[in-house]
Amino acid sequence: MSNIHKALQDRILVLDGAMGTMLQAYKFTEADFRSERFKNYPTSLQGNNDLLSITQPQAIKDIHAKYFEAGADIIETNTFSSTTIAMADYQMEDLVYELNYQSAKIAKEVASVFTAKEPHKPRFVAGSIGPTNRTASMSPDVNDPGYRAVTFNELRIAYKQQVEALIDGGVDLLLVETVFDTLNAKAALFAIEEVKEDRNINIPIMLSGTITDASGRTLSGQTAEAFLISVSHIPLLSIGFNCALGANLLQPHLEAIANKTNFAISAHPNAGLPNAFGNYDESPEDMGEQIEAYFKKNLINIIGGCCGTSPEHIKVIAAIAAKYKPRPTLTLNTV
Repeated sequence: MSNIHKALQDRILVLDGAMGTMLQAYKFTEADFRSERFKNYPTSLQGNNDLLSITQPQAIKDIHAKYFEAGADIIETNTFSSTTIAMADYQMEDLVYELNYQSAKIAKEVASVFTAKEPHKPRFVAGSIGPTNRTASMSPDVNDPGYRAVTFNELRIAYKQQVEALIDGGVDLLLVETVFDTLNAKAALFAIEEVKEDRNINIPIMLSGTITDASGRTLSGQTAEAFLISVSHIPLLSIGFNCALGANLLQPHLEAIANKTNFAISAHPNAGLPNAFGNYDESPEDMGEQIEAYFKKNLINIIGGCCGTSPEHIKVIAAIAAKYKPRPTLTLNTV
């Protein structure tokens, strides 16, 4: 696991871009999502992108390869929604272990090919752990503010199952991302620490929150600095932000934490804000120009893209990142 710590000291590492944006281009139908195995499944499966690791594995492999070719050092597994809680929407809770294991295995196979070709630039696989579609610290019912749709323990159990399968599949690190509720994230981090203890292993952890709007807070009400403080008891590899905002709007929140921690700092912003049709219009060049401001201010150790980004965006970002040194940290955590 020490390879990634060395790489972080040597250069700014590049994370991949959006999986969903790439999959949309395939225009997969309900039949494609089902394939032969799920031909007669009782629920609609179109839109369950994580399932494509089982039913359309070649497409997932190709997307991972395109991001590595564009200059990514780290790719994320196709497992953003692969928990029993999120998969309940498709009545696929029983498939969670397989979804995570297969997604990790596919990503690791592609990473190994690229590392073998360029041993001086090892490629890494991050197990993507999304926030689920429920929140532990807020009520989904305005008429019942005390109600919770999920408990901390339910989240912990679901995340533990996901983490175990990702590790079994061969991921190099874990990425708890798009955190809109820090209590959800704490359940994920608690589960990871449990697995580490159960298996007597160390695995690096990236944590990435989401500032939801111009208020500068997460959905559960924390500022960037409060988010950092509330999770700093965990030995993280990196902390940062992704999604919700474009690169320019994200910068102040990165500035708020960059000089307050020795964790590496990560960012994978969207390609601008969505237009009226929910699409992202920011070009690779525009996004690259905004992200270069991060590098000039020594804010970043790991950079990538979220919604609306493609290998073209990552290629531009990687080329710019190569010109700059990573944000200095006093001591990078080695667990």
